[in-house]
Order: sequence, then C-alpha cells, then structure tokens
Amino acid sequence: MTSYTATRDRVESYFDQSATKVWERLTSDAPVSGVRATVRAGRDRMRGVILAQLPADLTGLRILDAGCGTGAMTQELAKRGAAVVAVDISPKLVGIAEDRCPDDLRDRIIFVAGDMLEATSGPFDIVVAMDSLIYYDASDIAGLLGALAPRVRQSVIFTLPPRTALLMTMFRLGKLFPRADRSPQMVPHTTGGVAAALAAARVAGELREIERVTSGFYISTAMAFEGRGDAV
Repeated sequence: MTSYTATRDRVESYFDQSATKVWERLTSDAPVSGVRATVRAGRDRMRGVILAQLPADLTGLRILDAGCGTGAMTQELAKRGAAVVAVDISPKLVGIAEDRCPDDLRDRIIFVAGDMLEATSGPFDIVVAMDSLIYYDASDIAGLLGALAPRVRQSVIFTLPPRTALLMTMFRLGKLFPRADRSPQMVPHTTGGVAAALAAARVAGELREIERVTSGFYISTAMAFEGRGDAV
C-alpha cells in the first residue's frame, strides 16, 4: 500500500505542522469564519448520523475511533459505555483529545498516536472512521477495509466525499482557505466505485450507503461495511 503510506504521511505532516491550531479552534466552541462555521455544523451533523447507527448503550463493546482528531466522537462513544481505542496519525491532535477528555471518561478510553492499522491491536466490535479516509483513493480504502475486516465483529462506519458536480466546484474554490490551512486533496468517491475496488481486492462483505450530509463547504457521505469472517 505504497500510495496509502505516502498519503498518510502527508496527512500527518499537514495536521502536525500546518493545521493543528485551525482544527483545535474548529472543533471547539470558539467563533469561526462563515466557511468554517458550515464545516463545523456539517461535522456535528455527521457525528449525529454515525451515532444514530449505534445502540444507545454500548456497554461491553470495544470500539476503534480511527482518526479520532480532537476527540469529540471518542467522548460520545465513551459516554454510551464503550471501551474506546482512540487513534490518530497526528500526535498533536491526540494530545488535544487527551487534554479535553473529562476525568469521568478516562478509564474507558485508550489514546494512541499512530497508524490506525499498525498502532492498534486486538479485535473490535465496531470501527468508526469519520472523515479520516477522505484523502485516499478507492484501492487504498479497499485495502484498509480488507485489513480491518478480520478484526471487526460488526461493522466499519466511515465517511467519504461524494463525487458530485457541486463538490468538485467547491474543491476548485479551495483557495478560500489561506494556503497554510489547506488540507491534502480529498478524493471524491461513489459507492459503486468503492464497491468495485473491494471486489477487485477480493474483500468480501456488504457495503451500504447510510446518509449524505451537506453543509456549505462540508459534503460527506456516511457508509457502512460489514465484512464476512470472524474477528480474531
């Protein structure tokens, strides 16, 4: 997965060198500009969509928050009783997530800085990857899902930018952000394209689209993948 590794390293560099303060502010209650406000609202809505797919009581379940960022999803999962492994490629974002974690949730969360595949171990009941796979092409996503599937008892819930005319136009308008704030290029996808990549990689399972969220500059589709095979 050479392209996966190269993209992962660019993402780590972006978040640890260029955008830590931007994302720390975006994921807080601090005032932000109009464009970023739509992104914040969209992410909040998407978090709700993902959480709506899960039981209200997650007690006894082990969940991987893959790409935990500053920890908003992590906290919500822990509040429902889950044992959460919160991993992010950016050590600085993991540090913010740890700092923001309420004391009463700390015993349910393990924070890890590193690759979602390499820095974690053991089986999980559910994997949540909100906006953490958005920079990868379909073959890399298929490889990631194929690597995760044997370790997941239920499903991997993740988000991807959809391939729409509106989103492609908005990508071209990315100069609205100051240069230092721009992330690595997101890769738009169709559900069919991801399914075809899974088939080409011989990753067996069911891929389904959950819901699309559109909020200004934030456009993302929630998906779920349920692999075939037992978690080890």
